[in-house]
Amino acid sequence: MNWKVISAGLLFALLWSSAAAATKIGLQSAQPFVIAVARFFLAGTGMLLFTHLVLRKRLPKQKEWLFLAVYGLLNISIYLGVYVIAMQEVSAGLGSMAVAVNPVLISIISVLLFNHKMELKHWLSLLFCAVGVVIAAWPLLQNSYATVTGLLLMLISMLAYSAGAIYFARTKWNDLHILTINGWQTLLGGLFLLPFLLFTYKPELNHFDLKFFASVLWLVVPVSVAAVQLWLWLLKRNAVTASYWLFLCPVFGFMIAAISLREPISLYTFIGVLLVSVGLYIAQNKRTVKS
Repeated sequence: MNWKVISAGLLFALLWSSAAAATKIGLQSAQPFVIAVARFFLAGTGMLLFTHLVLRKRLPKQKEWLFLAVYGLLNISIYLGVYVIAMQEVSAGLGSMAVAVNPVLISIISVLLFNHKMELKHWLSLLFCAVGVVIAAWPLLQNSYATVTGLLLMLISMLAYSAGAIYFARTKWNDLHILTINGWQTLLGGLFLLPFLLFTYKPELNHFDLKFFASVLWLVVPVSVAAVQLWLWLLKRNAVTASYWLFLCPVFGFMIAAISLREPISLYTFIGVLLVSVGLYIAQNKRTVKS
């Protein structure tokens, strides 16, 4: 067992899963693109100042700018831009549950487009994790609300996220520092969303109160900086294996939503946690028999 990977995966899942509840709280005070652009500009600028001025890491060059732009478009503009709009139409629990679709999408895209060969342990892990998430989500699905538009937008955002994960893993970043990659892709993704913010902005719908600032700051530091750094580190090791940690996001998301937004939690959630844990153990255990 690689405890470094396990610790990084657990912390990533916990922080990333908090984004749905934080976004839902922020939407009580501001429009989606206001929250998104503020988040990405603050996070991107902070990371770039640190990586270039403090760590003295080099700037991107030549084709690396194109790689960063494409990755920022997929992983920030489309994924998170569409996601924050979709969160107006679905509950925080359903929003965090949608993240669990990504391991399936990443695996399918990898197999169909890149001839990736999945071992038996990965199929078993996929099965345990998928069943666990469905069981944990069942009571929430019965008590939550969603619209067709919201669910379709959520699917689009998840497809962009999965495509971005594979793009990052298959791109040769040379010696470009991981914080430099994260900072520039976040800032560029925010820039791509700026025209949509200017076009849709309505002053009367935005109240820059405690809920807004608390939501944005949480989305900036623990989510956009800490969680994404962990995610990129996991992706560099193995994109498909890293994706399995996304299965824990709905489980943590249900718990966070229950505490912050009073969404229901039950025995189904705990059973789901157990099954997801078994699935992750199978995927991470090197001694598992290969197909």
